[in-house]
Amino acid sequence: MNEKTLNETALGMVAKGRGILAADESTSTIGKRFDGIKVENTEENRRAYRDMLFSAPALEKYTSGVIFYEETLFQKSADGTPFPKLLAKKGIIPGIKVDKGAKPLAGAPDETITEGLDGLRERLTKYKEAGARFAKWRGVITIGKGIPSDYCIRTNAHGLARYAALCQEQDIVPIVEPEVLMDADNTIEVCESVTDRTLKAVFDELYRQRVLLQGIILKPNMVISGKKCKTQADRKTVAAATLNMLKKHVPASVPGIAFLSGGQSDEDATAHLDEMNKLGGGPWILSFSYGRALQAAALKAWSGRKENLAAGQRAYLHRAKMNGLAAVGEWAQKLEKAA
Repeated sequence: MNEKTLNETALGMVAKGRGILAADESTSTIGKRFDGIKVENTEENRRAYRDMLFSAPALEKYTSGVIFYEETLFQKSADGTPFPKLLAKKGIIPGIKVDKGAKPLAGAPDETITEGLDGLRERLTKYKEAGARFAKWRGVITIGKGIPSDYCIRTNAHGLARYAALCQEQDIVPIVEPEVLMDADNTIEVCESVTDRTLKAVFDELYRQRVLLQGIILKPNMVISGKKCKTQADRKTVAAATLNMLKKHVPASVPGIAFLSGGQSDEDATAHLDEMNKLGGGPWILSFSYGRALQAAALKAWSGRKENLAAGQRAYLHRAKMNGLAAVGEWAQKLEKAA
């Protein structure tokens, strides 16, 4: 483990005013997105879509890193340049999603455990050779009647730490992503309680498994009302609650926090991040690692047509710019209307 390399890469991933594009949708997930724009889910169409994003002019201005799906890591741009090399030339750090998805957790109805540890050391070697400098693993925590159980939280925290240790062994920065889902009817207070339990367990495991905190990026959910909750907390409340939770559990040695959007609207994901930075953030850099909240407008503008390539790129760059401004507390509603 090279501590200097890990820390420098982590800091690069949360560079000022820039964030991480999560372009790591599985084949089935991107297929659902393609269905919405009536595009066939073929390998070539997946490659062309990612190429549209990665070849956008000035992509590097607001994008510090990109998380690939395994297929994408080994694909090439239209001019034959491997995607990792294309991004590296722009000063963008290539990364890779390494988990195998959330599967039912034995003995815990309605709860999941993320799989993918078997053979991970060998896969990481292959990914590093292909150009990946960081990785991502997502643990899923569901809110419901009587859940999440401590058993579910602990087992997912253990998996996140085991993955992180294996990454650092090969000088690959792990993005540690414990996601408390926002799909239920819970209040923001319930989300806060579950996030509290989750982050405590995650950092306990990271310590136990000797993970270098200076060489990770945390990718948490924001503390927010469930989608089905009748009362939705306002943006200032979300920002304050999220910051309070992070200050309770995340050591100052962690270089940065790159939030997931978790199904929020594009604008809410931007506004919440901006509000946190306006409030003063914390000892860490607060940035973003969004998937749908960065790509939805670009996907719609592109719609699988070559003649729409520039329109798709403009749509992506606008959302990236808005989030880049939010990452330094300089976003404003009027900037959206001016687009």
